[in-house]
Amino acid sequence: MDRRGTATELTEVDDGPSPDERAQAGADARLGRQADWQAGGFGLYIHWPFCQAKCPYCDFNSHVTKTTPDHQGWAAALRSEMQAMRRLTGPRRLDTIFFGGGTPSLMAPATVDALIAEADRLWGLAPEPEITLEANPTSVEAEQFRAFAAGGVNRVSVGVQALDDASLRALGRLHSADEARRALAIARETFKRVSFDLIYTRMGQTPEAWCQELDAALAMAADHLSLYQLTIEPGTRFAELHARGRLSVPAPEPSAAMYEITQTLTAAAGLPAYEVSNHAVPGAESRHNLVYWRYGDYAGIGPGAHGRLTLQDGRRMATESLADPAEWLTAARRAQPGGKDASGAHRFTEVLDREAQGDEMMLMGLRLAEGVEPARFERLTGRPLPAERIAALQTDGLLALQDTPAGPRLAATARGRIVLNALLAELLA
Repeated sequence: MDRRGTATELTEVDDGPSPDERAQAGADARLGRQADWQAGGFGLYIHWPFCQAKCPYCDFNSHVTKTTPDHQGWAAALRSEMQAMRRLTGPRRLDTIFFGGGTPSLMAPATVDALIAEADRLWGLAPEPEITLEANPTSVEAEQFRAFAAGGVNRVSVGVQALDDASLRALGRLHSADEARRALAIARETFKRVSFDLIYTRMGQTPEAWCQELDAALAMAADHLSLYQLTIEPGTRFAELHARGRLSVPAPEPSAAMYEITQTLTAAAGLPAYEVSNHAVPGAESRHNLVYWRYGDYAGIGPGAHGRLTLQDGRRMATESLADPAEWLTAARRAQPGGKDASGAHRFTEVLDREAQGDEMMLMGLRLAEGVEPARFERLTGRPLPAERIAALQTDGLLALQDTPAGPRLAATARGRIVLNALLAELLA
């Protein structure tokens, strides 16, 4: 479907919630007049598309640039898109902000500061918002991190990816293992909350080697780990090499062994899996990512960013920005006050029907150890989940249905999370 055909018309720039609007939002919350998205909260994702190098496994919307971006120009364009999103959402409180990329730690701290301030002006930040910035070890400097923290960033996620130099070179990373450790030390000194990423089931990796590497990672005292199995994504350099037989990943059996090692070691260290690939000390889960997985609303800002927004008339919308940075910047400038196109037409939008919302809620929520509320699926779609399929999947040991004080919750078991795509296909068929 051509999403341009369903673009929502936007109006003039909004100056943020008025006192009356804030009062009405508070009254709605007190009286229980809550839209579905409030079960997950509201987050803002800001995409910075530039990197120092393109990793051969990466299919994210990241671009290598040889020139320094115009930070002031980009800040103005990103603010313009935030204003367009504010016109769609109306007044509400913003719970989280996430600067992703690309490499957001290449942004000027003043740009980050300005965008946080604009988000607060437009929506109003929650009393203790989570504000995360992704960083690559090659771009981590103590002074830069202190500037980000002074501007409001309170959580950092470091793209370590591996803890030995040979693996880092094979993954196309520019940093060494020692640089990664130094970056994490700076992060721990600067921020209360620190996460880092590792990729496993890498080329030639054995379960024994992964066990040793994960032990070392768990000793680094972060409160959150994102541990991803290497996947060969279409359109990447690794996909080309794999197709030509020049790159191979571990077979299913050792890969499964590495997954089991991951679950066992992280749980023993007090960082159990709260999501398929994410592990945290209880209370240190990524609140921004929980907005996604709990099927809240999030505004996606910047080139290629996606979003889910509930409009003021109750419709839920999927949004997607132009992916090419130059095209996006031109379109965003046209939408600025005084520009040629104040409608924000550079954004593709699609209104989601009730069935699509229910499916998305299940696709995201069953990734979580806490699972989902079957009653929420029924509210969204107007029909219950099929009881006979739930029973069959319970019998197979793939689903668990638990009674909680808030009502029944449905969750994938440890076995079910391994085959989650097949489980969802059966449940939602």
